Amino acid sequence: MPTYVPFVADGLAIAILVFGIYFPRHRRRDLSLAYLALNAGVLSVAQALSSVQVNFGLGLGLFGVLSIIRLRSAELDQSEVAYYFTALSLGLLGGLEIADDWLAPALMAALVLIMYIADHPRLFADYRRQVLTFDQAIPNEEAVIKRAEEILGAPIHSVKIRRTDLVNDTTVAEVRYHVPLT
Repeated sequence: MPTYVPFVADGLAIAILVFGIYFPRHRRRDLSLAYLALNAGVLSVAQALSSVQVNFGLGLGLFGVLSIIRLRSAELDQSEVAYYFTALSLGLLGGLEIADDWLAPALMAALVLIMYIADHPRLFADYRRQVLTFDQAIPNEEAVIKRAEEILGAPIHSVKIRRTDLVNDTTVAEVRYHVPLT
């Protein structure tokens, strides 16, 4: 296979991931740019590292450090983290020299397909997560569940009390619940 094929496969895969899946579903221009830039950067560095004699662990360590720095710089939802690592993986697959010519494009296609399915709006569409701030200090989990059910009008699957403030008389809780679709 010609050497440009992994680059073309990477370009196609990241374009589908960002413009065909991520942006239409999440509408975050800033993260679309971040995913494209991350992919291009990883692709470039992976290609450079694969063309010189360097310890593979060093290359992966560099990507790990970059990932930690990026992930700590802004709060991301878990789905956005998944897109982030998919963009990183696509760049690695496109930039590294893999013995089997078909393997990198096949793995890229598999990653994009997995993201398409796993982040599909219809998958678990009736399950929700919300952070609620109550105007009273409620240290009892059962009382928080009861109050959340009243507010949301839906059965609560789980609740995690994040903060109870006795001075300001507030409670912050993360609530997971189910809203049946009609």
